[in-house]
Amino acid sequence: MNELKHFQRVGDYHKMANIPAPEHPLISLVDYSSVQYPEDIESIRWKQDYYTIGLKRNIPYKLFYGQQQYDFDEGVMTFIAPGQVMSLGTNPNLNSKEPSGWLLLIHPDFLWNSGLAKQIKQYEFFGYTVNEALFLSEKEENMMLDLMENIRREYQSNIDKFSQKIVVSQLELLLNYAERFYERQFITRNITNHEVLGKLETLLTEYFKEESLIDKGLPSVQFVAENLNLSANYLSSMLKSLTGQSTQQHIQNKVIEKAKEQLSATTNSVSEIAYNLGFEHPASFTKLFKSKTEMSPMEFRKTYN
Repeated sequence: MNELKHFQRVGDYHKMANIPAPEHPLISLVDYSSVQYPEDIESIRWKQDYYTIGLKRNIPYKLFYGQQQYDFDEGVMTFIAPGQVMSLGTNPNLNSKEPSGWLLLIHPDFLWNSGLAKQIKQYEFFGYTVNEALFLSEKEENMMLDLMENIRREYQSNIDKFSQKIVVSQLELLLNYAERFYERQFITRNITNHEVLGKLETLLTEYFKEESLIDKGLPSVQFVAENLNLSANYLSSMLKSLTGQSTQQHIQNKVIEKAKEQLSATTNSVSEIAYNLGFEHPASFTKLFKSKTEMSPMEFRKTYN
């Protein structure tokens, strides 16, 4: 296992990339064409304490992000939150073009005492894996680059009481556009996403085919996402875009569907049905059933008698 380095400061990345120290200790826009990683870069893993927003092309590496990987063969944007473990590997699809792009590094301390300090954690795409990165049109890419340049111009200027507010407002605008563009990506990939929806239905149907799930329990969002080869956050965002409901709600809907089948077609008690569906406590099943149908399980059963 390679040694895990801990990059606590934005400047730590600058040192590894062999570029000049950052002009501001908490925020930096890095020209990726100037990055020169050490020869042993593929043996290095690092954990970072800052946010990284990347917009890169023709990168000669695979980026490993947790257990996922991505080849930067097309221009993409990635959003990486603090606490993630990163590493690089050889990209066999490397072309002859020179790498280019930008990395915006922001330490959470820069956001201190601003509304974005808490709000930034609600942007779900920081939890997407890099193979679910954001693809941009030329117009969208130019828009993002302009915002990054605005941020750099501001932190390079003389610092005054307005500096943080102006940078944060530009950053928030960039993140809001990213949210919009991800929504567009869900829509334009409609066919593929509907295939995922079909696979989700098949997965849940097969899972609940077992007569009793006492040992397995209810399927978790993480279990479903892993079986669909997506991150949990990305899957929920995609499903919300397509259906208005999260992964958890889809799981609950399948539970209610199977519960109705057993309540109407068997003489099993409510407790037996709850255990058969993977609930540890029948009261939890009853509470969910009532919240979804506005009837208790027994009230529902009576409608069939």
